[in-house]
This record gives sequence, structure tokens and C-alpha cells, in this order.
Amino acid sequence: MYNETESHSDDFSPLTAEQAQDLRKRQPVLSVWRVVGVQLLVELVVSALAFWLVGEAKALSVLYGGLAVVLPSALFARGMTSKLTSSSLGAAVAGFLVWELVKIASTLVMLYMANVWITGVSWPAMLVGFVLTMKVNWVMLGFGRIFYPKIKFN
Repeated sequence: MYNETESHSDDFSPLTAEQAQDLRKRQPVLSVWRVVGVQLLVELVVSALAFWLVGEAKALSVLYGGLAVVLPSALFARGMTSKLTSSSLGAAVAGFLVWELVKIASTLVMLYMANVWITGVSWPAMLVGFVLTMKVNWVMLGFGRIFYPKIKFN
């Protein structure tokens, strides 16, 4: 099934240091804090629209649903950008695991406590805020160029 004429291994050549540096300049890493910021912005816009369209009670549920994404994401971002988790590869992997578990647990606690903290919570409205805010991650991956800082090339 392997056809040697279809092999592209002859076309491969490693990048030089200058080519790798140029590639890094053209494809910068997207900051996790930028993702959290856009999540917060989307959540505030969606909550304002909900307030305008369906009223204060449901808008509060939409806002809380989005905050159940934004606050744990900010906690995760803070943990992953600390000096301890960036000290070595093993610390980064362990830190990712720990902070992702903290993020999931804090999200679940916030969702569980919604009935206690919000009087007359609307679960469908809260789910709308939750899902729309969570999908920001995928939108930023798909349309990431919009969110990158502008870099001018000579």
C-alpha cells in the first residue's frame, strides 16, 4: 500500500535558525489572558443583550453562567502563567493537570451553588451564557489572527 513515488520525505528540510525565528514572528502565541479577556467581553455583551431582550432576572442567570466559565478560566490562566509551572517541562505538565482539575472543580461548584446564590435562577438562560462564553475558545482558535497583536514586517 505504500507507494514510494508518493513519498514527500525528499521534500523535507529542517528550518534554519533565521527561518524558525521568522516563523515565530509571523505566528505569535496567543496569550491565555487575551482569551480570558475576550470571554469576559463576550459574556458582558451577551448579558447586556439578555437584559434588553428578556429582562433582569434571566440576564442575571446568563451573566452567572458566563462567570462560571470566565472565573475558573482566569484561575487556570493565573496558575499556568506562574513561575512555578513554567520552571520545567515536568512542572508545566503537572501544573496543567492540577490547574485544569481546579478549573473543572470550581466550575462545578459555581454551577451547583447557582440555586443558593441566585434567587429564581433560570437554568436555560444560565446554560446560554455558559455555552456562548465557553465557545470563545474555539472561535479564537479558528479566527485567531483577529486577536493577535499586530506585527509589522520590514
